Amino acid sequence: MRPLQAKIIADLHVQPFIDPLTEIRRSVDFLKQYLQHNLQYTSCIIAVSGGQDSTLAGKIAKIAIDELNVNPTIDYKLIAVRQPYGKQSDESDAISALNFIQPNQTITTNIKSATDAMTLALQESGLVVNDLSRGSIKPKMRMIAQYAVAREYQGIVIGTDHAAEAFAGFFTKYGDGGTDVNPLWRLNKRQGRDMLQTLEAPKALYDKTPTADLEDDRPQLPDEIALGVTYDCIDDYLEGKNISTKDAEKIEHLYLTSAHKRHEPVTIYDTWFY
Repeated sequence: MRPLQAKIIADLHVQPFIDPLTEIRRSVDFLKQYLQHNLQYTSCIIAVSGGQDSTLAGKIAKIAIDELNVNPTIDYKLIAVRQPYGKQSDESDAISALNFIQPNQTITTNIKSATDAMTLALQESGLVVNDLSRGSIKPKMRMIAQYAVAREYQGIVIGTDHAAEAFAGFFTKYGDGGTDVNPLWRLNKRQGRDMLQTLEAPKALYDKTPTADLEDDRPQLPDEIALGVTYDCIDDYLEGKNISTKDAEKIEHLYLTSAHKRHEPVTIYDTWFY
């Protein structure tokens, strides 16, 4: 194993093998304990896109909510938030995910008008807002809406970040990276897929090509193209396996250059970046 590989695996707490049922139970219990410890919260808020990660996190949250409500002293609920930018091309997958998750409530907050208004305001101030910049505005608009819903319903915002994205900072800081709890942290992509299969999710939801779908000029851009390395390679690396030197160096470069995204704002007492 490469020296940095061992550090990355340890930092992200990735296991080389998992038992899907055990990890489902760990995540469910984690959410239950968080809610039971923080009694001011009575709901979980999750943005459901129709992709693998939000489907898995959403289903785990619904199991936790249902178990908490067996002998209720508090009436907990899971609120799914749909957040398309205009019309979503894979809307049918989002509907399929909602049918699988079975949230207690669904709210739709279309982010197109807010995103376009912010883009225009920035352009009017003299900034050039290109497609990548606009793509970073979208998840921030989504997070604003999620926390508005969370405040209205005394909720926590559930994140979908996992090891196969976290290693590269493959999320938007203060966008989809701005959450309260991340029940999938420690898992790689194939482990999440195995858990969804164990939960009997629709096959199309965990077999589909992963995409953040943030760019207007390149809609439905696959994550693997954006990252420059396949999830199979990433998962193998995170499981401690040997992969090509080229792919390993790419993964390690992404990890090192994205360190700031995996930390809270830096103070004078932090030394990790020295």
